Amino acid sequence: MESFFRTHKHLVEHVNSPVKRGLMQEIDWSRRLIGIKGSRGVGKTTFLLQYARERFGADNRACLYINLNNLYFAERKLSDFIEEFYRMGGRCLLIDQVFKYPSWEEELARCYNTCPNLHIIFSGSSVMRLKEEETPISHIVDSYNLRGYSFREFLNLMAGTDFPAVKLDDILRDHTAIASEVVRRVHPLGYFRDYLHHGFYPFFLEQHNFSENLVKTMNMMMEVDILFIKQIELTYLPKIRRLLYLLATTSPCSPNVSQLSKEIQTSRATVVNYIKYLKDARLINMLYPVDEEFPRKPARVYLHNTNLMYPIRPESVDPQAVRETFFYNTLHKDNRLNEGIRNTHFLVNRKYNFKIEGETVRGRNNPDYFYTLDNCEIGKENKIPLWLFGFLY
Repeated sequence: MESFFRTHKHLVEHVNSPVKRGLMQEIDWSRRLIGIKGSRGVGKTTFLLQYARERFGADNRACLYINLNNLYFAERKLSDFIEEFYRMGGRCLLIDQVFKYPSWEEELARCYNTCPNLHIIFSGSSVMRLKEEETPISHIVDSYNLRGYSFREFLNLMAGTDFPAVKLDDILRDHTAIASEVVRRVHPLGYFRDYLHHGFYPFFLEQHNFSENLVKTMNMMMEVDILFIKQIELTYLPKIRRLLYLLATTSPCSPNVSQLSKEIQTSRATVVNYIKYLKDARLINMLYPVDEEFPRKPARVYLHNTNLMYPIRPESVDPQAVRETFFYNTLHKDNRLNEGIRNTHFLVNRKYNFKIEGETVRGRNNPDYFYTLDNCEIGKENKIPLWLFGFLY
């Protein structure tokens, strides 16, 4: 136990968290079992350590961070460890990589009942189904999703600003005033291209090759978050990798499932399931017409965020695809997106039609649509700067 406390103290003292994540204020920390899901690379470990530092400090032994990658748990039962920590006065246990332990759900459920004053906060893959499926903890866990940096968080970090998040309805109603206030302090377009290329994943701050790191992260998403958690044999990894490549190099696309099944030499049903797994791993997004959803074929498939577009085919990244991918990614956290109608790209919350444009509106300006414009600092009327939607979280 003492070695875990020493590791906890060192990690909390040295955690580098230059951006305070908005999720920190959204979580109901009074709950006794909290799951923090998120794709690989978005900063879940840092998030847990930041919480420990802010709420307890490095020396308070009532809080402890552990990682279930530790070989100690190959021999010791997690529930025994938790109950020992509780008897020693532990009141908040932070568990990283929880899915690496085989019976974690059963043992957390047991400790929830045997340790009534203990708060357990764990991190895990975005592929995990904490509330959607019946499990020993599905009725007692509160589940949250940690996303990569928004453009607002990236801008605040890089420009030293402190802009708050903005609601969608406020943008639609007052975007000119909101954008004018931002531009008065900083020119967001000077940072927007960098964000689209490398700003979503916090590890861009590390002194390593970002593209190489991102490729490794994408492969880990497939090898661990999909194969390991979904218990798929390793021999199927090349098919999943090939499918991701085919979708990525044509996105946004309407997937031809029959053609994809021929390309990766598997059944149509398996292709559809693999597409869903890639979506759960936060590698792609799926856009459906109104009133349709999985397992129906999506109308279009996008990569999950713009950063993923550049390592796969950097020489042929389509600017329009980047615009649409950014818009989808930044809105889908708190909004419902469907395939647009009447030549629009997206229908948002079943009432707002959006066309994603370059610098100007092509064709006739339809007053019933909203137009998002790239390379535009301040919009007017129904024309809104694309970058401003990056302030939604």
